[in-house]
Amino acid sequence: MAEIKSHEFEGFLQKTVRLYRIYLIYGPDRGLVSERAGMIAGKTGIDQNDPFSLTKLDVSDLQKDPGRLVDEAQSIGLFGGEKLIWVRGASNEKYLLDAVTFLIGAALDAASIIVEAGDLKKGSGLRKAVEAARNTAVAIPCYADDGRALNTLIDSELSAEGLGITPAARQALVALIGGDRIASRNEIRKLALYCRGMTTIEDHHVTEIIGDASAISVDDAVDAILSGNSNAFLHAMQKITSSKTSVFLVLQACLRQFQLLDTMRAEMDEKRTAPAQIMQTLGRNLHFRRKPIIEQALKSWSADAISRETKRLQSAVLQTRQRQILEDSIAMQTLLSTTLQSGRRP
Repeated sequence: MAEIKSHEFEGFLQKTVRLYRIYLIYGPDRGLVSERAGMIAGKTGIDQNDPFSLTKLDVSDLQKDPGRLVDEAQSIGLFGGEKLIWVRGASNEKYLLDAVTFLIGAALDAASIIVEAGDLKKGSGLRKAVEAARNTAVAIPCYADDGRALNTLIDSELSAEGLGITPAARQALVALIGGDRIASRNEIRKLALYCRGMTTIEDHHVTEIIGDASAISVDDAVDAILSGNSNAFLHAMQKITSSKTSVFLVLQACLRQFQLLDTMRAEMDEKRTAPAQIMQTLGRNLHFRRKPIIEQALKSWSADAISRETKRLQSAVLQTRQRQILEDSIAMQTLLSTTLQSGRRP
């Protein structure tokens, strides 16, 4: 099975990463997924500032043009040399699965493909295809850091600044981080900056400067949006932005959720089945905590309303790319509008 466990990743990155051409990086820790994707991209040796060598795609780009990933991987760069195709926002879309399955069996002599995905369940098509590939593709799961990984992260960041930390401060810090790798790293760096010029971090320094980054979750924000709970949404977004996690990730996750709702609602109307029955089939891979929220959304949103909202979210994603300087404002305004619409539904 071509799968790299968490404790194996550093060795993989240093020794065997270049043996593969397709990298599926997935898991609930979106920050760790993003961080590891960036590390692997750096190991390819491809200039990430060269638009002729690097192609970044969102999974929605492939939805509009299912053959694009294969075309990009098999085309020759304008000036020759290696290419990197980087796909973000994947889940288990059939068009992506078909493209990856085809490319696993193809000769990729001058192209590498990185796919960033969410929390793929065991047995999902994308995971099965990559894990079975062995020689050409590799799957890299990313789960929330355990105590050992958090302590390693703390030591790495603080030693770079020449700082020590007392046992009490370390215990307090570990309790406040861990939900998202990027958020955790940013909180530790913020603490290091706050304590610059000192030799040792005390527990009161931690309580003075560190926010609760242990439960930062994009899913919490999406659930608040679907529930129409504007207070919970604003609270979740405050935690996300304070951790320096991209607001675009929430917009992207919300779009994927509405695309799933669209599929569920269409089957529900076609087969005249209840939301609970649809949840048992199309919703079986959802976390149990989220299922009641999705089921209620299916009851509240009509097929036409879901379709309109999906198109509005897709338009917002496009606008954030065209006007990157306004990315956060566009995403925040769109998400708040969706939250308010959810709140007005019975």
